[in-house]
Amino acid sequence: MPTALRAAILAGVLANLSLPALATDIAGIHFDDRTAVAGSDLALNGAGLRTRFMVKVYAMGLYLPRRADTADAVASQPGPKRIQIVTLRELSAEQFADALLDGLKKNHSEAEFAKLQARSDEFRTALLGLKSAPSGTQIRLEWLPAYGTRLYVGNEIRGKDIPGEDFYRALLRIWLGEKPADGDLKSVLLGKG
Repeated sequence: MPTALRAAILAGVLANLSLPALATDIAGIHFDDRTAVAGSDLALNGAGLRTRFMVKVYAMGLYLPRRADTADAVASQPGPKRIQIVTLRELSAEQFADALLDGLKKNHSEAEFAKLQARSDEFRTALLGLKSAPSGTQIRLEWLPAYGTRLYVGNEIRGKDIPGEDFYRALLRIWLGEKPADGDLKSVLLGKG
């Protein structure tokens, strides 16, 4: 193979390695490569599938102001963020709320969780108002610096904004913490899968 051709192929490969995340489909759910939240442009950091006992539960995407490959880098980024979840099977609101609460408890000490308790109760109450989340339900958890953590189901706001960036960081730990809901999902959300 001529040297010039090898150099051109290598240059093409290296250029593709530096491209930002592209739109992706997970279990038939489309995640755009970019989105806007509170006037800020966010990029898809990663998207993947949450399974439990080999059953597809939901598809999830993480949107950030800039790409990050560690949980600390994700949590420390200033500005808006979005967790986007689309259910792949029907879930009761109680199942979904309890799973999130369990994830919070697993990734925080008792003292840390005590500081989050009142806000996690408020968040759980907002989730329980859903009653159920049929397959295809779109849930967004957004960090809006001027307001707090906002829960959307479809395009409808549910509950009140929950103050404190520490609460949003706590939610991120459900998927990105030491004891994530799904290790494979954690890897792809951090752009490693």
